[in-house]
Amino acid sequence: MIEFSDVGLRYGNGPEILRDLTFSIEPGSFHFLTGPSGAGKTSLLRLLLLSLKPSRGRVTMFGEDVSDLTQDRLLQMRRHIGIVFQEFRLLDHLTTFENVALPLRVLGQPESEYRPNVTELLEWVGLGERMNALPSLLSGGEKQRAAIARAVIARPKVLLADEPTGNVDPELSSRLVHLFAELNRTLGMTIILATHELPLLDQFNYPRMLLSKGELVIHD
Repeated sequence: MIEFSDVGLRYGNGPEILRDLTFSIEPGSFHFLTGPSGAGKTSLLRLLLLSLKPSRGRVTMFGEDVSDLTQDRLLQMRRHIGIVFQEFRLLDHLTTFENVALPLRVLGQPESEYRPNVTELLEWVGLGERMNALPSLLSGGEKQRAAIARAVIARPKVLLADEPTGNVDPELSSRLVHLFAELNRTLGMTIILATHELPLLDQFNYPRMLLSKGELVIHD
């Protein structure tokens, strides 16, 4: 599904942020992405999100070399990639239901079609009784679960998570990762979750992608 071959990334004329990245991600797998602050985790996630192109090397997503794709084709491919951020990024004037349904509205689906699916997903993530609440009335954990639901409502093939547990306590962090694990198990979604919380990693038996000084090592 994802393949990097000798990939390097630099911004402008500066030094390479990422160097010689060569790895592959199989469909339906779950990987943690970890490493010290400044190691390049967010830059790697941006490459995976197709919002950046590598300075050198080759990135293949869904069987296509991304360097050869038009902007329109890149936008089409991004519809198969979901992203969850640390900051939640919910729209304050929309209810939980409306925030989660937003990707489907953007795709032009009528509410009569998406309402049952959004309602079912909100029930599944434990927000069934909070679907009409505005973000200002949600706890941090509820906001993050809403953000996760929004990221997966369109059933992406790949789900990226950039420090999704950074704003919640350790107990809730563990519960959120269990939610990601359940999405991986039940929907077959390929998940790459970036975190620097080492005690959290030790609770789960998933491969780790370790970034250090721009270079990557995968520990199975």
